[in-house]
Amino acid sequence: MFFKVSTLTIVFKINIFDYSENGKPIDILYISNNKLKEEIVNDIKSGNIKPMYFLMGEEPYYIDKLSDYIEQHVLSEEEKGFNQTVLYGRDVTIEDIVSTAKRYPMMADRQVVIVKEAQDLIRTIDKLDSYAENPMPSTVLVLCYKYKTLDKRKKLSKLLAKNGIIYESKKLYDNQVGDWIKRVLSGKKYGIEPKATAMLVEFLGTDLSKINNELEKLQIILPKGSTITPHHIEENIGFSKDYNIFELRKAIGERNQLKAYSIADNFAKNPKDNPLVVTTGLVFGFFVQLLKYHGLKDKNPNNVAAVLGIRPFFLKDYDVALRNYPMRKVSQIVGALRDIDVKSKGVGANALSQSDLLREMLYKIFN
Repeated sequence: MFFKVSTLTIVFKINIFDYSENGKPIDILYISNNKLKEEIVNDIKSGNIKPMYFLMGEEPYYIDKLSDYIEQHVLSEEEKGFNQTVLYGRDVTIEDIVSTAKRYPMMADRQVVIVKEAQDLIRTIDKLDSYAENPMPSTVLVLCYKYKTLDKRKKLSKLLAKNGIIYESKKLYDNQVGDWIKRVLSGKKYGIEPKATAMLVEFLGTDLSKINNELEKLQIILPKGSTITPHHIEENIGFSKDYNIFELRKAIGERNQLKAYSIADNFAKNPKDNPLVVTTGLVFGFFVQLLKYHGLKDKNPNNVAAVLGIRPFFLKDYDVALRNYPMRKVSQIVGALRDIDVKSKGVGANALSQSDLLREMLYKIFN
């Protein structure tokens, strides 16, 4: 049977067909996190377990989730003692892995061998060819190959896809993470306000593992049915409601100099919570996006949000800034911020403190 991965982009929604999009059969199945993670889990639940799972890609969150599921559910508790082995790529060779995988299970139908941090074996991973060509049917070999991917044209990729499953875990874009947060919380009977979502994304980026860890903390504190607010984020995760990059960006957009300098002063007093290089980078990104906004012919809100890659919730901040900063001024600011960014990384500015650099940044923006 051949497979086609549908073009759906909704996380955990899946669809499998017999042919590729051009109508021709395909013989290599590449699975990405936004399509078939749930299908793998369902197959394992029904007993359709493959001898090899190669979990790779830039997003470690889904790799860990799948690996943990296999570790917890393929064998019974009684079987795990003799038949479940966890190895680490930095401590073993491909030969060690193959030798372990070729062992027979004891008093069980199969054994599970999980290789974590398998990306440490990147230089020798092709040596797995011979085993992938004829894997032990009584072994479930799981390789967690984080932050890297295999070349799809290589023999190993084809053998893994033929005799097992290759799962590619892709990073979500910034503008997708907010919806992911809402879906995760909704499944656990929680809600979240748009600004609280935005605060998590802004401060933690697209690192789903970090975001999930913080969400789990909040779920311990708050009863089911609660809606997470910016106040909850501030009180329990440590982000300040008044002194954060959102408020700085908003103050700059509004040309509220008093507020902007006040926030910058707070940042300078708390450098660990507000690293200079992060602050200057985010302000630079704001003006780069503003420059794009000026250049758009279609300023329909939905189009603007899509092009800039921002949540519609923040669009009003950009609308205000668009009126306050003409295109020519924005171009000048972008050039000045490049210089500040270089200085924030310690180039040619040994005598300047974080406070001085933040003040210089704001002076060049407002004047």
